Amino acid sequence: MDMKKRITLELRNRSPAEIAELVVDNSRSADGEVEGLTDAFTELEFLSMVNVGLSSLAKLPSLPKLRKLELSDNNLSGSLETLSEKCPNLTYLNLSGNKIKELSNVEALQNLKSLQSLDLFNCEITSLEDYRESVFELLPQVTYLDGFDQEDNEAPDSEADDEDEDGEDGAGATGDYDDEDDEEEDEDGSEGGEVGLGFQVNRGNQEDDDDEDDYAEEEEEEDQAGVQGQKRKRDVDDEGEDDDDDDDDD
Repeated sequence: MDMKKRITLELRNRSPAEIAELVVDNSRSADGEVEGLTDAFTELEFLSMVNVGLSSLAKLPSLPKLRKLELSDNNLSGSLETLSEKCPNLTYLNLSGNKIKELSNVEALQNLKSLQSLDLFNCEITSLEDYRESVFELLPQVTYLDGFDQEDNEAPDSEADDEDEDGEDGAGATGDYDDEDDEEEDEDGSEGGEVGLGFQVNRGNQEDDDDEDDYAEEEEEEDQAGVQGQKRKRDVDDEGEDDDDDDDDD
């Protein structure tokens, strides 16, 4: 897909002035020139044109708010002076994988006073003796070259990325904690239900046992009452017989 058509698709019926980020990686530029971009992209802050076949930046429009520019894996060797004229507020520039061979090719970046990070990885210039020292001397405003400062300290992630990662980690931790609590509550609840059910069953069995015991006690009492009644009857009968004997004696 050609770059112009790709940009039209990326707009998605929005006006160029509404676009802050634009990615047209792997599209094709006509004659190695920028196409489809106009001065109407006044709010553009991030532009990525990776592997689009660029050999010149002469037709790059004025992008006063552009801060990050990705131009890796193209055929650029010069015309970098256009960047300081059209994108004066650049802080990050990736030119890795281009045909930049000499220090004179990057000398034009001296006018990018806000440039903090420059990437020339996989460019022939990196094979020059004292390459890093020479670039830092030529571009004193640059803090990070190919991802590292002059003391070989790696460039930190952007603050926005850090905030996003922290927010996701925090949310994940909170969600996991809540899920664990819910699981514990569910487990406790089911265990409580089993205990309650067992208690009710045991209680029911105990009540049945109590009823049987009461019934046995009643039967025993009745039996005892019957025995006592029979005994009393025998005693009465015996007394009657004794009286009869006395009468006979008389």
